Amino acid sequence: MLALIQTLVLALDIYWWLLIAAAVFSWLYAFNVVNSRNQFVGSIGNFLFRVTEPALRPIRRYLPDLGGIDISPIILLLIIFFIRQFLLTTVAPLVL
Repeated sequence: MLALIQTLVLALDIYWWLLIAAAVFSWLYAFNVVNSRNQFVGSIGNFLFRVTEPALRPIRRYLPDLGGIDISPIILLLIIFFIRQFLLTTVAPLVL
């Protein structure tokens, strides 16, 4: 059971970094820092969008329009942090 908890924590950590990478990439793309015509850059952007969008879409549905500022990644990072801490501090001691 402890191996399952550690695997879930690792998956949450990986998704945490993918979410941060997607946010940074969207800023770089919006400010035209990266070449949008490059196929490699486009495939990275498409991958990050496809990985993060299913989790961000329900959060965006409930957020008010903030005039171009998207805080859904921050809210999702807080949710991931809560789940990770819950697993480590509440569930893992019960298993041990």
